[in-house]
Amino acid sequence: MAARFGALAIAGVMVAATGCAGGSALEKLTEARRLSADLLVQFTKASDAANRAVMADTDEESVAFARESEEAATEVQRTSAQLGMIVTGLGYSNEARFLGDFNTRFADYQTLDRTILALAVENTNLKAQRLSFGPVQKEAEAFRQSLEPIVRSASPADAWHIRALAATAVSAVREIQALQAPHIAEANDEAMTRLEKDMAASASEARGALEMLARAQPSSKTHIDLAISALGRFMNLNAQLITLSRRNSNVRSLALSLGKKRMLTASCEESLRALQDALATRGFPGTR
Repeated sequence: MAARFGALAIAGVMVAATGCAGGSALEKLTEARRLSADLLVQFTKASDAANRAVMADTDEESVAFARESEEAATEVQRTSAQLGMIVTGLGYSNEARFLGDFNTRFADYQTLDRTILALAVENTNLKAQRLSFGPVQKEAEAFRQSLEPIVRSASPADAWHIRALAATAVSAVREIQALQAPHIAEANDEAMTRLEKDMAASASEARGALEMLARAQPSSKTHIDLAISALGRFMNLNAQLITLSRRNSNVRSLALSLGKKRMLTASCEESLRALQDALATRGFPGTR
């Protein structure tokens, strides 16, 4: 009886030991599968947050989404390191290769994404647009109003001439305003240069009209000086707008997101799905 009990006890210990060993390997495989799924989730979060940073309407939103993307990218690296230790420990060479492919592609992705996020948070195109709709519009209107007293004070004999010169000056300023939106949206440097030449021509036309007004109606010198000052402020703002528009941070970040980044994102996801598929085919140790 004692011998039989001893044999059963030894057998029980052997079964328990086998179960623990199998359980340990099972836990590692289960954890590897969980981490691979989490890796894809974190990578998707990083990519989506970066895209939102590019599309954001304000500096605050761009910065917040960029920070969210960077935090998710850090989590991707941490999870990848954990997963790498497990698949290496289990001797899973295919899974280690797929993870290595992902890490290489993710490094390229991060290099590009840092460039995109740096551009996105600048928001130069949005700032140029706000400048056009706000201060620039205000100074254009101030310029128009500065010409009204000149027109009203013209003698009946000169009224048509003074009115035509004032209208020419206002029309030239409005033409510059109309060219600002295409400039802000334009991605091509040569096209922007052409728009700037048209703006310069309109500015010359406005200045020429003011010079003729000064000669035609010297009694309105005070109001003409005010108009010249208003035009100068308008042109200074227009120069700031051109500088912001030339930087083209929003246009460039969007182009990179829709082009190179999209391809790198797809290649990273391809590696992660291959990794998940490989882990899914793994059987539990000791099973058939």
